[in-house]
Amino acid sequence: QVQLVESGGGLVQPGGSLRLSCAASGRTDSINAMGWYRQAPGKERELVAVITVGDITNSADSVKGRFTISRDNAKNTVYLQMNSLKPEDTAVYYCNAQTVSPRLVVYNYWGQGTQVTVSS
Repeated sequence: QVQLVESGGGLVQPGGSLRLSCAASGRTDSINAMGWYRQAPGKERELVAVITVGDITNSADSVKGRFTISRDNAKNTVYLQMNSLKPEDTAVYYCNAQTVSPRLVVYNYWGQGTQVTVSS
């Protein structure tokens, strides 16, 4: 089991910045990737950015050049630095951790979500 606790959401003006944090606990040694997803009202949840244990990253085209995902292995924490925020970035942001069992079964764990609102 992996537990995830997010922090750092809030209200910001267009063009502003926020940094989200996600602290993992429990079976953190079994995590092979962590990422951020978001869900806007009336829309499906979508991938924002992901980082693997080998520090390979990937992000959605809509946030490339503006958002950066990173991790601190010592703290079992992943961050999402969001710059040049736009109103369309408004959503609930969810932290995700993915583990793979010795039998190659993939498990996904989710945080409770943190609201990001971009508005003037």
